[in-house]
Amino acid sequence: MPQTILHKANTRGHANHGWLDAHHTFSFASYYNPERHNFGVLRVLNDDRIDAGMGFGTHPHDNMEIITIPLAGELRHRDSMGNTAVIHAGEIQVMSAGTGIQHSEFNSSPDTTLNLLQIWIFPNKRNVTPRYDQQILNLADRHNKLQQVLSPNPEDAGVWIHQDAWFHLGKFDKDFETSYTLKQKENGVYVFVISGDVTINGQLLNTRDGLGIWETDVLNLKAESTDTEVLLMEIPMDLN
Repeated sequence: MPQTILHKANTRGHANHGWLDAHHTFSFASYYNPERHNFGVLRVLNDDRIDAGMGFGTHPHDNMEIITIPLAGELRHRDSMGNTAVIHAGEIQVMSAGTGIQHSEFNSSPDTTLNLLQIWIFPNKRNVTPRYDQQILNLADRHNKLQQVLSPNPEDAGVWIHQDAWFHLGKFDKDFETSYTLKQKENGVYVFVISGDVTINGQLLNTRDGLGIWETDVLNLKAESTDTEVLLMEIPMDLN
């Protein structure tokens, strides 16, 4: 029997710093909820809005896979590996922090708000050599389809990380139906609704809701509104 946990959008942690308006699905910074520390190896799912020209100064990370998906606007990145880049909406960025990196992130636009998802995944290998990658995604490949944007395999579509995880993005017309079969049956899936309304295995989800599902082989999805967009994250449930 599938197990589920529902996180409605309005139950997320919220911190408004003026220049940064952040919603946290899981405990992060000043938001702490002992029942929301992680979902399997999914440690952080932050939904951030950053004012024009503002951002996070140089700060460290280690032993974490960090994925950033801009939803609107553009992010300027600089790190201790020598990378300087701008990541736009429609792209995906990944860093394997490994033995340790430092980086900064700023809204690259002087007049437009940046909205991004930042996701942290516990790796299955510690103290790896830090690495960076970003890719442009073909938006047409997610129209009424699930577009793979991340996997454990460097040769597969999308970016890759040190974990048995697969991410897919889909943008669906109203009443479109599809299914997702898990790559590894012991994994779980966390679904985040970027926009619109979708029913997943009988559960109705609305914009910015999250649903974790495990002990199942397949997810059935039906879009209940036009331009429904979802992020599916298949991840191991075992932290060891």
